[in-house]
Amino acid sequence: MDYNHAIYKYIEYLFKKSELSKRKFAKVHFIEDSTVRDILNKGDYQISLLTIFRICEGENISPSEFFSEVENMFPEAKI
Repeated sequence: MDYNHAIYKYIEYLFKKSELSKRKFAKVHFIEDSTVRDILNKGDYQISLLTIFRICEGENISPSEFFSEVENMFPEAKI
């Protein structure tokens, strides 16, 4: 698994864990609902660092915690 895919899977995990609608998840995480749809559809969407930082803010975690969780959840992920 590549690292980008692991990031998408982790955000999908956060989304499912939240039990929120896509629109509400987006609002809580300070991103557009279209961004949530793009991330969850995993097409060729290139997630920005700003989006990751906003998700971290919504989750009340630091970016280092975010990436640490990605690596813990998906140790096979390679950069």
